[in-house]
Amino acid sequence: MEQKDLKELLSLFSESTLTEFNLKEGSFELYLNKNNVSRGQAAQTTQAIHQEAAQAQVPHAPQVSLPVVQEAVVEKAPIASVAAGTEIVSPLVGVVYLKPAPDKPNFKSVGDRVTKGEVVCIVEAMKVMNEITSDVTGEIVAVVVENEDVVEYNQPLFRVKEG
Repeated sequence: MEQKDLKELLSLFSESTLTEFNLKEGSFELYLNKNNVSRGQAAQTTQAIHQEAAQAQVPHAPQVSLPVVQEAVVEKAPIASVAAGTEIVSPLVGVVYLKPAPDKPNFKSVGDRVTKGEVVCIVEAMKVMNEITSDVTGEIVAVVVENEDVVEYNQPLFRVKEG
């Protein structure tokens, strides 16, 4: 691969929303990563876990000094403090978008009224944008997810106090 091609590829990767990129072309391999933990560190962590398990099974195993890998901590709102109500859940696995576009306000926020059939968010699955609608009429009492969170099937997205 030519140097100018590499520079262009690096520029495109840094401007993109990708967090990892792996290119294999013949004997040439390129791995780019924007994550806090690289795949090498993740492999070391896995290896360290296996070594600790092996040491626990053998009583006279020598002590090995292992590198410490710090984990990224993401703070979320505690779910226990969320008000009760009817849940609007994700019908599929994907990325949730609480806004119709990055420069637009959220579809719905806490305190907003929602009617049955009204769009409350979008879940992207396999490059398809799926509008998620409310099954109930009432007031939004909690937004359980953050914008651009990965959500699971049947995971709560909103809580609505009917009425």
